[in-house]
Amino acid sequence: MTEGVCIMASMKEDRGDLDLTKRVEELNKSLSIALDINDNYQRDNKKLKDQVNVAEGETSIVKAIGMNSPEMKKAKAEIEKLKADLAREKEDRQYDNLVYQKELEDFRKGRWDPNFKPLDGSER
Repeated sequence: MTEGVCIMASMKEDRGDLDLTKRVEELNKSLSIALDINDNYQRDNKKLKDQVNVAEGETSIVKAIGMNSPEMKKAKAEIEKLKADLAREKEDRQYDNLVYQKELEDFRKGRWDPNFKPLDGSER
């Protein structure tokens, strides 16, 4: 009977070893899958970091060139000059319109002087 017990114990031990071997294989497969997934995420993460670096570089270039560049300062100065010129032209036009309205009113009322000569030398 002692031999029977040893055989049974030996079979249980073999089966336990077999179960452990299967478990180790399963864990190795899981580890392999996890490593592949991790590798993919690492590659994706590197791509995203590279894209972030490129975007940050482009943003810094735009900021550096943008508002403080000599070209932008020159453009702003030109815009301000043009705005001032436009304002003067509007004032001149408004004054001219008032003068012409007065002359038209005088003409309609019969107060027109045919001998009148404008100061700028032009003839009517």
